[in-house]
Amino acid sequence: MLQTRVIPPAEGAYQYPLLIKRLLMSGARYEKTREIIYRDQLRYSYPTLIERVARLANVLTAAGVKAGDTVAVMDWDSHRYLECMFAIPMIGAVIHTINVRLSPEQILYTMNHAEDRFVLVNSEFVGLYTAIAGHLTTVEKTLLLTDLPEKTADLPNLIGEYEQLLAAASTQYDFQDFDENSVATTFYTTGTTGNPKGVYFTHRQLVLHTMGVSTIMGAIDSVRLLGTNDVYMPITPMFHVHAWGLPYVATMLGLKQVYPGRYDPEYLVELWRKEKVTFSHCVPTILQMVLNAKAAQGTDFGGWKIVIGGSALNRALYEAAKAKGIQLTAAYGMSETGPLVSCAHLNDELMAGTEDERTTYRIKAGVPGPLVEAAIVDTDGNFLPADGETQGELVLRAPWLTEGYFNEPQKGAELWAGGWLHTGDVATLDSMGVIDIRDRIKDVIKTGGEWISSLDLEDLISRHPAVREVAVVGIADPQWGERPFALLVIREGQVIGAKELKEHLKPFVEQGHLSKWAIPSQIALVTEIPKTSVGKLDKKRIRVDITEWQANNSTFLSTL
Repeated sequence: MLQTRVIPPAEGAYQYPLLIKRLLMSGARYEKTREIIYRDQLRYSYPTLIERVARLANVLTAAGVKAGDTVAVMDWDSHRYLECMFAIPMIGAVIHTINVRLSPEQILYTMNHAEDRFVLVNSEFVGLYTAIAGHLTTVEKTLLLTDLPEKTADLPNLIGEYEQLLAAASTQYDFQDFDENSVATTFYTTGTTGNPKGVYFTHRQLVLHTMGVSTIMGAIDSVRLLGTNDVYMPITPMFHVHAWGLPYVATMLGLKQVYPGRYDPEYLVELWRKEKVTFSHCVPTILQMVLNAKAAQGTDFGGWKIVIGGSALNRALYEAAKAKGIQLTAAYGMSETGPLVSCAHLNDELMAGTEDERTTYRIKAGVPGPLVEAAIVDTDGNFLPADGETQGELVLRAPWLTEGYFNEPQKGAELWAGGWLHTGDVATLDSMGVIDIRDRIKDVIKTGGEWISSLDLEDLISRHPAVREVAVVGIADPQWGERPFALLVIREGQVIGAKELKEHLKPFVEQGHLSKWAIPSQIALVTEIPKTSVGKLDKKRIRVDITEWQANNSTFLSTL
């Protein structure tokens, strides 16, 4: 290690810790009258937000929450969730954002593994909670969250209802300084096998991530997405990586924030119209649902900027949204990365190009943001060239990446093999620094000795006018090792079969965009494609379903 010159601070100099409370106190400086809005039920200003966070801190402290305790939240996207994301870590505790879409068994596992001591439960989840309560090993008390007139519920060790408790609490709380490396948040990410893994982030990491996101989305002129005059509405669950960290950014900048509760496409369109929303973020499947909503038909969404993450943004969805006035921008990250590490960027060269070229780069994973290092490596950990062609696993470094998995040091060591965080994504890097995600390592299809990207194939299939949604997986083949299999959801009134799909893909083969071996040999027309708890294509479930269909000789499978 270099022997550098270090000067000790002056006596009495304040050692400024990067704590989440700094983000909260910043927002009210800009526009005190900007509002936090929950559906059509509640709206209040930033000074009131600060008071409510203090009230909640007093409620939790009176209930016995101490620094280091884990406090779980089971709620839809709401003002309450926003208040919890500040109050809980600001008193030195850890907020566990429970993924309410997991199975009861998985939720039980995560709560016991995280050692939750207190749980805030939305009335919609009372039945779910009580069904597992008898098997919880560390929970001591519960607190009810509800929009209903009835302010009580049959919850074990219930201390009261959220709004009633806040109303009786003081608006003042002395939030102390403490070590910025203290854990602030935790949540669980599911993999292909085994139990969910606990990801955690410190105050320092979340403050740096917030600064990084605000720079990436607010200072890059070619895709400027977020400024103090924007109206923000998340369409990503707050239990999923802190709604990608954007509530922290929006609060730091003092934006008007609109929280929709449980997602309903029709109501999302209504809120967009009523509150004049200009900025959101979601996965592709949620956006597709919004575009297909009855309320969206004939609606011009001009001025709405939406960041797409979680899954690849294909050209067909980009063009469909553009036709409705929506500006889409791709971004990249994962649960372990905080999550944002890159966002689409158009440099001078690309801005001078054609619209088709600009679109190509708007839908890629983009350029790593400030303080983010990206590289690609082979299976032995050797670095590969950034030539836009060579594929390898994407590895990352940034000051806000999780440092491991809670109570699972071996899995954390695997995540950080070689001192880089391993994403599990196959990608290329080009000379401009652009990340192009080609596939998940586990989803790449190997057929006849060639590697096929399921994401590339999905993108090309989605361009057929009859296709509303598509998922491609590899299935075992005795001759070729694997062959691509496509699930298609067809637009109303449209028709497509394996023959038509082959004819659609042939030009891409002739143009060199696709190998001839990539044309699916089998397709299935379905009414719905399985999704994960956060709206991504559930390819693990899809493979199981296909195996069952084949075993049962299902008649709706089309073959070439």
